[in-house]
Amino acid sequence: MKNRIFFSFVVFCLLFAVVVSKAFYIQVVNKARLLAYAKSQFIREVKEYPNRGNILDRNGNPLAINVHVYNVFTIPRKKNAEFYEQLRALSKAVPELPYAKLRALVQKRTKYTWLGRKIKLSEEQLKKIKKLDGIFVEGHTERVYPNRELVAQTLGFVGIDNTGLAGIENSLNDDLKGKPQVVKYIRDAKGRPIKYETRASDLFAPDVRLSIDKDIQGALESYLKEAVTHHQALRGGAGVIDAETGEILAIANYPSYDPNRATSYALEHRKLAFVTDPFEPGSIFKTLTIASALENKIAKPETKYFCEYGKMKVQNHWISEAETHERFEWLTVSDILKFSSNVGTTKIAFALKYPKLRETLDKFQIAQKTGIEIKGESKGILSYKAKDKVRPLSLSNISFGQGVATTAIQMLRAYAAIANGGYLVKPTLLRSDSSQLRPENRILTSKTSEELTRMLISVVSEGTGDNARIPHYEIAGKTGTAQRVSPTGGYSGYIGSFVGFPVNVNKKFVVLAYVDHPTANGYYGGATAAPIFKKITQYILYKKKDFAQFAKYDEKSNSKNLDEVNTQQAQTTKVFAPGFMPDFAGLDKASALQLAEERNIELELFGYGVVTKQSVIPGTEIVGRTSLRLQFEAPTYAE
Repeated sequence: MKNRIFFSFVVFCLLFAVVVSKAFYIQVVNKARLLAYAKSQFIREVKEYPNRGNILDRNGNPLAINVHVYNVFTIPRKKNAEFYEQLRALSKAVPELPYAKLRALVQKRTKYTWLGRKIKLSEEQLKKIKKLDGIFVEGHTERVYPNRELVAQTLGFVGIDNTGLAGIENSLNDDLKGKPQVVKYIRDAKGRPIKYETRASDLFAPDVRLSIDKDIQGALESYLKEAVTHHQALRGGAGVIDAETGEILAIANYPSYDPNRATSYALEHRKLAFVTDPFEPGSIFKTLTIASALENKIAKPETKYFCEYGKMKVQNHWISEAETHERFEWLTVSDILKFSSNVGTTKIAFALKYPKLRETLDKFQIAQKTGIEIKGESKGILSYKAKDKVRPLSLSNISFGQGVATTAIQMLRAYAAIANGGYLVKPTLLRSDSSQLRPENRILTSKTSEELTRMLISVVSEGTGDNARIPHYEIAGKTGTAQRVSPTGGYSGYIGSFVGFPVNVNKKFVVLAYVDHPTANGYYGGATAAPIFKKITQYILYKKKDFAQFAKYDEKSNSKNLDEVNTQQAQTTKVFAPGFMPDFAGLDKASALQLAEERNIELELFGYGVVTKQSVIPGTEIVGRTSLRLQFEAPTYAE
């Protein structure tokens, strides 16, 4: 009995296994068939990104914006007479797509075929195309830089797929690009192509607001170009940093490029060399050597050193002054900086010794990346470690800025620490929420920074930096003239530099400028770079009231200076007297809103870019609060 029961149970299990296996087999086969069918009906898949985030300056002025363009393609079911009629209708709706060209494109294609890419279409054209059978339109955005070369090396540019390839566009690409939605094109049961979309992502990716001030940037680039041209130099660079927050208010190299046509320019013009290219800093580095001596109590500003009548032998090499006619005897530390004595700085370094100097340089983070938001930043070169036995000649060279390579952004940050009372800030191209100093990293005592500032003031008022003087302001700064390392080895030419800051101001900022390989009208930093510093600083002090504060106030001469600057910076937009409608043409949104608020005008804004149309004719008399429609469009430029 038991055997019969067992046998029956085995037979049942076998039958059950056969049934389950057959069902599983049928399910697998059906799934494979479904997948094969789905694959046969699948046409294409594309990721559509939202509008790329705009890049704005610190005051909301647009630096990088989008214009709408469209890709047109076809997925023909049959290439019959009816299909070619659709192509003719497309050609009539979009004249830049001639019928002969469209017909040639589809002749040898069996799947989807591009008919036109990045085409600008009106609403009327879009409506006509969407009615055509077998022809599809995909919306895209094209990146436009309305200010052309302005801030170009910082902004970078995007590629054909709207992906950032350089500058902020590249380093913040994930934020600017946003999250995509997936769009699939498949055939239905009748073979007709249909569009299937996943859940739509946000319409707009977030905007990015930079620390850059468009007005300061414009002035800086103008003065930099002027100097490079005047001195027939290879290139030049300049930057402005808020010494208390680390925000970069302006930064550029010249020559530059137009990011709307980026591939038309050489790579060397597209990169921000101020951040990416190290150079021997020369005499602007002496301030750091003296800072180390003060911090380590090796010397005081009034400590005297014998300067060997301008010439000193170190390891069978002669260290001499930049001006060979100088015959310095006894100079104080302050005078050594004022007159930029190589021999005197060497004497200070010999008293200091290299380990202590290196300790100070490490605090300033020399030969370390600053972390600014630009890929390709160089850390510079400082090959000796703190415990290395540095030869006297090497120590001498390092002390006055030779045998060491820094970037301009490193030196700008170093002087910001002197200007703000001794704190090392992190340079940033993004606008900060705080205008206050962040005292996390003190690298100098307040006493040392004050002593250095007084010495740097004497450099401008009595020493090599006299071309940086500005009426009514105390200017602290340092000139530099370094031999230029040749790409083929050795030295060839010079790099003239100047870095400094006004002392008696509301907001502390530092400006650094350099001219690389000047070949005309002088090559010393005092002659080439100090005038750039002066013009940029003067612009900020006279034009930006949140920075300026007069310590030595002379109403008559001050008024004259302000009038001169205001005349040079007057806007070209025609503004009528109060009570009449202004001409808004050419203004960006921030400027238009400000003008409208002043005139009690209520605005309706359409589009993005600069004003091209307004609903009320300029010069029309207005009474009370008036409404005005403004149409903004991306500017176009002649090639």
